[in-house]
Amino acid sequence: MASCVEAAAVGRPTRKRMRVAMGTTEDYEEICRLGEGAFGAVIKARHRATGRPVAIKHLGAVLGGHATLLREAQFLEACGRDNPFVAGFRGLARNPATMALCLVMEFVGPSLDDLLSQRPSGSSPPLPEATVRAAMWQLLSGAEKMHRHRVIHRDIKPSNILVGASGRSVVKICDFGLAMSMDERPPYEQAGTLCYMAPEMLLEKPDYDESVDAWSLGCVMAELINGWSPFQGLNEEGQLFAIFDVLGVPDDTTWPWFSSTTFAAMWMPELDSVPRRSLLREHFPETTLSEEGFEVLSGLLTCNPEKRLTAAAALKHPWFAKIDALELPMREEVASALPRRVKRLRVLCP
Repeated sequence: MASCVEAAAVGRPTRKRMRVAMGTTEDYEEICRLGEGAFGAVIKARHRATGRPVAIKHLGAVLGGHATLLREAQFLEACGRDNPFVAGFRGLARNPATMALCLVMEFVGPSLDDLLSQRPSGSSPPLPEATVRAAMWQLLSGAEKMHRHRVIHRDIKPSNILVGASGRSVVKICDFGLAMSMDERPPYEQAGTLCYMAPEMLLEKPDYDESVDAWSLGCVMAELINGWSPFQGLNEEGQLFAIFDVLGVPDDTTWPWFSSTTFAAMWMPELDSVPRRSLLREHFPETTLSEEGFEVLSGLLTCNPEKRLTAAAALKHPWFAKIDALELPMREEVASALPRRVKRLRVLCP
């Protein structure tokens, strides 16, 4: 029988104590494995009593045990509450044989990364602009509510975005294993996946904020349009050069803090040979992205976090006023969260 437990994990995302349902893994029947790696494993399972499909995450022993899992559970519960664009939290389950805890989450569908990789090669762009706009509206809406709860995800990327299996009319942010609360005091450590990591994090800025998620969402948007990650380096230095090759090297006008970094002092001769102006538009011409769409993309992919679009500001851009032109009706749970002007929405085509 399920019970309730109170959790107050390290670096809690909200000031309230969280009460979560505690069940047992015997309540679920495993269907298949969805993913496996150093973090542990995620399986698709069926709740025996209700028949409802769920995703269950088991953490590997090296990742900190119950404290790490409870921390992730708190972030997931706080950010998924009344947020249709974050994978829903269903509670915790304990394996009676090992006493290990696992996370029980809403089962959504395949990852955006899986879906994009299944598309025929050579298709350019992978998705029409209207579909990219719909996907970005949902992702930015999910991030805006997440940031309102003072949570930074820190690892937004296509493999951590799930696509609704029923009609594929919704995308949801998942995997809060690297998330942190803005109530935690700096210095903050690097976290995330290199090619989606914001410049300030690569430069080891100790007090970065939710703008790192906005940068990652800009990278996701670019990948939806062109089918590939726009910045790809082999290490932190290489990643920064890849960014500056496209966006230009910051100066005291565009980002005064940059010149004081160790990276700038160490690599100044090489930086002098990198373009000072942005070449981003050349990678995303008007044939693939309208002027309004490019304003959102370039606003998210701005090196200076103080000038970067926040999720909330991006959602107010006129580009999203056209979202009601899409075709497929939303699922009921998402339609209730949409503004009145949004009538019909298709995020991803089969």
